Amino acid sequence: MPTQNHFADSPRAVGLDPAKVEALFSRAEREVKDGLLPSTQIAIARNGKIGAMRTVGRAVQGGSEKPATNDTLYVIFSCTKAIMSAASWILIGEGKLKPSEVVAEIIPEFGTNGKDKMTVEQVLLHVGGFPNAPYPQDDWGDKSKRLERFAKWRLEWPVGSKFEYHPTSGFWVIAEIIERRTGKDFRQFVHERISTPLGLPELRVGLPREFQNRVAQLCYVGEALSDEERKKLGLPAMPETEVTEDAILGFNRPNVMEAGVPGGGGVMTAGDLALFYQGLLNNRSVDGAPIIKPEALKDALRVRSGEYKDPIFGVKCNRALGVVVAGGDGLANYRGFGKTNSALAFGHGGAGGQIGWADPATGISIGYTTNGFDRNDVRLGRRGVAISSLAAVCAA
Repeated sequence: MPTQNHFADSPRAVGLDPAKVEALFSRAEREVKDGLLPSTQIAIARNGKIGAMRTVGRAVQGGSEKPATNDTLYVIFSCTKAIMSAASWILIGEGKLKPSEVVAEIIPEFGTNGKDKMTVEQVLLHVGGFPNAPYPQDDWGDKSKRLERFAKWRLEWPVGSKFEYHPTSGFWVIAEIIERRTGKDFRQFVHERISTPLGLPELRVGLPREFQNRVAQLCYVGEALSDEERKKLGLPAMPETEVTEDAILGFNRPNVMEAGVPGGGGVMTAGDLALFYQGLLNNRSVDGAPIIKPEALKDALRVRSGEYKDPIFGVKCNRALGVVVAGGDGLANYRGFGKTNSALAFGHGGAGGQIGWADPATGISIGYTTNGFDRNDVRLGRRGVAISSLAAVCAA
């Protein structure tokens, strides 16, 4: 949990309406009270501090079921992509990386099987063409096997021809680029250049084993919609990806948590996640220095995905350099935001309904985590939209 100096004395002290915050928190804990989710944790921040944070429910932690608290850690899954993207923005700001660079010129092992012209930007935009490239969890901790996989990976469609979300493969490439350009393990780089400057030592990508007894063990809840139910609702079938139940539950294993898959292995509290986004909004470390060169940060948050569309919902994907931007077309709820977020809101959600975003229009940021994976993806999606919609209007 963030230290006490990261907390405001009250929601009102950072310009948040206490009644609106209470409405937000009531919605966030509804499924726990209804017996669906085992636990949830939520934090809302503004003006550089957490205005309020609450954890409810119970979770297995360190092998024993016990009440979840604000000290309980959660796997944030693809919310991690925003953190790893920010790590790349640091390098861009320092002139150590350009989005236009060809990946194979940085990582020669990657330039096989038609991948030799792909750019860093195309990887961050999920248009590289290798969304389901295999890389087993038990190999994640072995750098040599990472490079072997890079060489073996083949394209599923031509580079740049369409957008399709890459759950983990693309950010393994970003992690390797960070390591090549800095000489440091990507997890160490995140710790030194993001976590420490923000005063958030418990914001981690990859969790050492000595802290794993504080993590809420993941579990699945609810029942998936049948094909007939989806048809009645006019919903498309969900495509098969590497995000299976076995893969998700694999994150309960010590070696997987420790590996810190860069596309989804962040482990922290909701408070740490909310404050990470405050760090981006204010671009200021605890000593007052910018985290990222301001021009680089501004450019990174520019929507650059053009006419690329999400293949499931058919809406523009609105991708900046590794994160999603809400947009002003009224379709932000399809992109992981609420219906009341401003067009400039940016962030990245995570599997199982994890939420992380910041809204420059209000200065609000949010972190929401749960260890319960709802098999009903419609209910899960509606929950996220409701929580984000309530959070976005909490300014007093």
